[in-house]
Amino acid sequence: MERAGEKLKRARERLKLTFRDVEQASQEVAARRGSDEFAIALSRLADIENKGTLPTIYRLYTLCVIYRLSFDEVLLWYGVPLHDAPGDVAHVQLGATHEIRLTPSRQVSAPQVLESEINLDRTTFLSQLIRRWGKMPLDFLSGLDVKQYRYGFIGLEDWSMYPILQPGSLVLIDESKRKVVNNGWTNEFDRPIYFLEHRGGYICSWCSVTSESLVLQPHPASHEKPSVYRHPAEIEVVGQVTGVAMLLEWRKRRPAQT
Repeated sequence: MERAGEKLKRARERLKLTFRDVEQASQEVAARRGSDEFAIALSRLADIENKGTLPTIYRLYTLCVIYRLSFDEVLLWYGVPLHDAPGDVAHVQLGATHEIRLTPSRQVSAPQVLESEINLDRTTFLSQLIRRWGKMPLDFLSGLDVKQYRYGFIGLEDWSMYPILQPGSLVLIDESKRKVVNNGWTNEFDRPIYFLEHRGGYICSWCSVTSESLVLQPHPASHEKPSVYRHPAEIEVVGQVTGVAMLLEWRKRRPAQT
């Protein structure tokens, strides 16, 4: 199997660049970035290509710039599957509700050729289609603009919106909907849920707003008490929760109240 250093060497040779060319180009990058960490000496480049020396993230960035390579792809050469990070997040369990700052991949699995059109208005069993799935741009799906969305994880100890949001749920946050509305819904499922950041961390909750205060109103079944923050001094609305993925059979039940 070809080593990462050998792939970098081939990339350099395709561009007909000498060690000296790369060194000089790296110095330009370092000057632009204002740090010598981005510069690559001749001896260091030789070690990276021939001895398998691991470059620093700064030098790796420089090589990607000079060779016109994707940083994500080169990380994969070194065994770092950046595109798998969202999946690995699910295996690192945290108790506190938090924002997920990973950038979603612009590629998703979707059928390349379908025997019949999928009607997204109807419930569909997708397992039979998995074997035929390939990669296609996320932008193709319903014109979804991923730039306005962020992701959050409901902490394993956060029961504030239970049972609507189970602990361990993954939520989709629309940053364009940051204005708290006090009315306009007919039931608890229609009422907007907001993802908020305060000094102690993050929280998902129903909200009501006054001239200077923001009242967080947990679900009654959670047995949590409402809390009041000065807004916007003490709390910030990250966005409205517009999607959720959660397990219906949660392994950990809500502690019984005494």
